[in-house]
Amino acid sequence: MLQLTWSRRTLRFNFPARTSRGALTEHVAYYLHLTDPRQPGRRGLGEAAPLAGLSPDFDSDFEAQVMRLCADFNRRGLSELLPAQVGELVGVEWPALRFGVETAAFSWQNAREHLIYDNAFSRGEAGIAINGLVWMGDAAFMREQIRKKLTEGYSCLKLKIGGLDFATELRLLAEIRAVAGPSELTLRVDANGAFSAAEALPRLEQLAAFSLHSIEQPIAAGQWSQMAALCRASPVPIALDEELIGITAPDQQVALLEQLKPAYIILKPTLIGGLQAAHAWLTTAEQHSVRWWLTSALESNVALNAISQFAGSYARPDLPQGLGTGQLYHNNVEAPLHIRRGALYYEPQGSWDTFG
Repeated sequence: MLQLTWSRRTLRFNFPARTSRGALTEHVAYYLHLTDPRQPGRRGLGEAAPLAGLSPDFDSDFEAQVMRLCADFNRRGLSELLPAQVGELVGVEWPALRFGVETAAFSWQNAREHLIYDNAFSRGEAGIAINGLVWMGDAAFMREQIRKKLTEGYSCLKLKIGGLDFATELRLLAEIRAVAGPSELTLRVDANGAFSAAEALPRLEQLAAFSLHSIEQPIAAGQWSQMAALCRASPVPIALDEELIGITAPDQQVALLEQLKPAYIILKPTLIGGLQAAHAWLTTAEQHSVRWWLTSALESNVALNAISQFAGSYARPDLPQGLGTGQLYHNNVEAPLHIRRGALYYEPQGSWDTFG
């Protein structure tokens, strides 16, 4: 019979990751391991890493919930686990845990611990274009990151804004555009809801001078009427990010897209309930002529690999994905994921951490 066990790792940042909700120095990831004594050598692996300040299931009870889930699963005596069955085991109120169990089920079904989708990316035949992420910090810190990303060959940069005074952030964008124009470099910004509803449109009008690809979540989630007005009036295309968290019912998802009419939505499997949830969102988005891309949410390489393989099956090649944040950790899970000139690659014959 199938057995579900867990382990954990405290991931430590190479530098404090400053977000609109404060600076993070470490992040805890939980790993779900599927095994069967009758099938030695076959394993499924998934990661649940709820993010402080964003994940609905980030609280002090999360580890206890992981333990309860494993105990309940093992009492059931299941001989098989399909990804479609995960919803019966994990409720929508635990999106990170749902993603972890689901990914374990996908890899179990594929009979290869790290194979989630069989496609050109997972076979090592093609890379996935990604944006280079520039974290919030003081101006000198952000300039250093920008120079590094440009030297590394990224054609798309994403800047976290809202952490400095707005005038300084405008100067940083001007410095970037002085080096690389819109035809050479795509620029995205992510406000993480930092603007008030009253100041958002004037700021978006100033940001438009830099020919931005998009701005993520200019105002805090939950202000549907204000966000709808911004999406209509903004000279910079708006992408919804935090707005999607907790919207799990299909009719609610349709209502959000029809009322707000964003240019893009950002899909983070850890925050919205997994890969199947992401697929449901992207299907609905495409039906409403809304484009989308995927973003990791500070998970380790286990979840990054799963999200990247999903991207390899569904993402459009002309829209860079928000992947590759695993470089932030000095004790990440060893994995054959590599970034070369602004694209993420997977080497199927490369080495993985065996988790003992």
